[in-house]
Amino acid sequence: MMKILRYSLVGAIILMQSLMFEAGADKLAKLRTTKKIVPVEEISAPYFAVQILALKKAPQDPSYFKNIERAKEYECADGYVRYTVGAFSSAAEARTHISKVKAAGYSECFVVDIRNYNLYGNEGGTSVKTDANTVYTVQLAAYRYPVYVSEFEGVDDVMEFYPKDRIYRYTVGEYVGEEAVTELERIKAQGYPQAHLVPVEKYRPYQIE
Repeated sequence: MMKILRYSLVGAIILMQSLMFEAGADKLAKLRTTKKIVPVEEISAPYFAVQILALKKAPQDPSYFKNIERAKEYECADGYVRYTVGAFSSAAEARTHISKVKAAGYSECFVVDIRNYNLYGNEGGTSVKTDANTVYTVQLAAYRYPVYVSEFEGVDDVMEFYPKDRIYRYTVGEYVGEEAVTELERIKAQGYPQAHLVPVEKYRPYQIE
């Protein structure tokens, strides 16, 4: 009787472990296999795209991608996994596709220059490129929960944003062109190596005063 109970207990444990493994499995694996999601390991031209999502972990709901033909997946050094659609030779060309992407259900999408992505394992990154017609802010950090802006030592006038993805963003300044790149490098040198540029208009509607 004890043996039966022991074997039953072992079987239950194995079943539970199997279920836990299945629950933790990468639910996007099939989409990668079919090339609906394409992991990117090296930045290459064309450099402009439309970003539809950025999360700390890859989303586990494959249906999120049902309205697109193909998305590129970037595992970035700042801890975020970013997804883009399209490949365009200029920011202007990419902007003409924004309305189409929003109509597909990705209301928070925006144009990105993928040369600004610092891929995981390539922390040296590539040279930052900016659009002369875009105003940028330097993002210091992103958190699931709010923090006091005073925690950002050596940086004044930190702005706080809370977009619809429910992730708090903390940025500083508004800059254009080479000034944006210069300020980014200055902020990185102050102890924020994962800082990066973001078009300020992307966050402005969600600023917390």
